[in-house]
Amino acid sequence: MEIKKVSLIGMGAAGAFFAPRLYNWLDKGDFRIICDGFRKERIAKYGITVNGIKYDFPIITPNKKGDPADLIIIATKITDLDQAIKDIKNQVGEHTIILGIQNGLDTEERIAKVYGWDHMLYSYVRMSIDMVNGHTDYNPSKGCIYFGEKENYTYSEKVLAVKALFDECHIAYQINDDMIHGLWYKFLANVSESVPCALVRVPYGAYRESEHLNAIRLAAMEEVIAIAKAKGIEFSEHEIEEENNLVMTIRYDYQSSLHHDLKAKHHTEIESFSGTVVRFGKEMGIPTPVNSVIYHAIKAIEEHNDGLI
Repeated sequence: MEIKKVSLIGMGAAGAFFAPRLYNWLDKGDFRIICDGFRKERIAKYGITVNGIKYDFPIITPNKKGDPADLIIIATKITDLDQAIKDIKNQVGEHTIILGIQNGLDTEERIAKVYGWDHMLYSYVRMSIDMVNGHTDYNPSKGCIYFGEKENYTYSEKVLAVKALFDECHIAYQINDDMIHGLWYKFLANVSESVPCALVRVPYGAYRESEHLNAIRLAAMEEVIAIAKAKGIEFSEHEIEEENNLVMTIRYDYQSSLHHDLKAKHHTEIESFSGTVVRFGKEMGIPTPVNSVIYHAIKAIEEHNDGLI
């Protein structure tokens, strides 16, 4: 299995991590962006600017038939996943591999429900990216995609195909032995780091200065750890220490995507973050007071932005 043709849907911050390197490596026309409507018009008119370089990526619309991709990367927000699943239909061929790099814990299940597990690999991305007015800025040396089958003690043909592509394109990656543990580790980071600073409307750098913000972060983290443990997923002391150190290294002025959504008065991914923690807590009888308050606070801000309160 060899990946020669890649389609990407979702040209936000995460999509911008992959697009330049795939575009520069693959043959002309073999990397393309799936979009339609105002997104197509905007990209066609203004292009995509990544780290100060403007790109004019090839575009195909969801109704394009007869030209399936070997690999599809779904990089939309989790709130747009259902539409993205519909929009990739004509790009899915017999041997197409699908990576859904959304935040949250149920991306793969939702995609596989439509296209089947034979097409799926688990995946998530860890990187610090800031996107303002269509301009994306990030350190290419620090981003990384994690992907694989549920377990990867030996590599499947699909994993080897994606690995070969990323090696050729110089896209940093890791193949976790246990991808479910990895997804929960990313979830832990999103809930405890991205959400609190968005709620307070401050950049990640505030964690270096505010003991109060860090108190919220650590309390939200403890609730995720408790739920994960009840589900059989353990985080080591080393992993927690590593994450606590990592959040202090994020560029000071970077803001989480949830923060950007609140400023733009868009609906956020809070259901997939604190909302999921609260739901699991209710199902399992585990108290989640911190995430409950955060969840309802963000939802109230959304109501205010919608003019409902």
